[in-house]
Formats: sequence, C-alpha cells, structure tokens
Amino acid sequence: MTKGRLEAFSDGVLAILITIMVLELKVPRGLATPDALLPLVPVAGSYTLSFVFLGIYWNNHHHMLQAARHVDGRVLWANLHLLFWLSLVPFVTGWMGENQFSTWPSALYGIVLLCAGIAYFILAKTLIAVNGRESALARAIGADVKGRVSILIYLVAIPLAFVEGWLALTLYVLVAIMWLVPDRRIEKTLSA
Repeated sequence: MTKGRLEAFSDGVLAILITIMVLELKVPRGLATPDALLPLVPVAGSYTLSFVFLGIYWNNHHHMLQAARHVDGRVLWANLHLLFWLSLVPFVTGWMGENQFSTWPSALYGIVLLCAGIAYFILAKTLIAVNGRESALARAIGADVKGRVSILIYLVAIPLAFVEGWLALTLYVLVAIMWLVPDRRIEKTLSA
C-alpha cells in the first residue's frame, strides 16, 4: 500500500468522525430566541473542543506522512490503532456535552484523548522504524517533547475530573492550545 492511500483512508475516517459529531448537534425546539441556545452551550463547547482535536490530529498526521517515504504493515496497524481511538471521540464528546462536563464523561473523554495520544506516539515511532533513525521524519520528530508532555497532562487531568471537572477540562484545552501553536519541525526539516 502506498502512503497516499493510507493518507486518503485516514482523511476519510476523520471526515466521517467530524460529520457524526456535527449531526449530534440538535436544533432547539420551541423558542426561536437566543435563550433557546443556552442549553446547547455545553454541547457546542464539547463539539468545538473535539473538532479542534480532530483537526490537530488531521494536520499533524498529514505532516508526518509527508515526511515519511515508506509505509508497511506495521504502519497500517499503528494507523488503525490511532483511528480506533479517534473513532470514539464523537461518543465521548456527546456524552460529556449532554452531561455538562460531569465527572465520568469528562474522565472518559480524557482517557480517549490519552489513548489517542499514545497511539499517535506509537504511529510516529513505527514510521521512524520503517523509514530509519536517520530519516527526515526522525530528525523532525526528535524527542517529541510536545507528545510526551501531552500524555503527562492527560494523566494528570483524568483523576482531576473526579475532584474538579473544570480543572480537567482546562487541561484538555491547554493541550489543544499547545498543539495549535504551529509546529514547523517537519516543514523545516523537509525544506532543508
């Protein structure tokens, strides 16, 4: 399989996940005033956060595969592992939003994000193993400090959901902000 086919499959899965999430946003019945939207704020907030996370994964997945030269069966399975965890994002997003960021939904949301982060880390390491430790991809990813810090933040946020839910949510948002800051490592390495 070519890496283009792997990329196209992953793009399709991510597009479907975003579509599933947006279909869960229900139009308010009854009042046709801005007040009718107030009960939807937690649902829209969880949708927005998850949309950002899926966008971050899509963007970084694209850059990582752009830097890779080869894929093999190990990469395919590592990619499917990542897509499995990302496929759970619509479920935990809906559960968390519908329950106003309560304890268990917020903790499970963090568990899914943690597992997706670990799966992305595994995919990166697998791609490096296939493409070589001296490859452009290996040089670009380096020690993957952002990936490791993200996993650590999730490990702190999940138990925090049982103490103060808003603190866990704040840490999830912090990870998203951390990844929204453009990471030019791969682009710089490929242009050099």
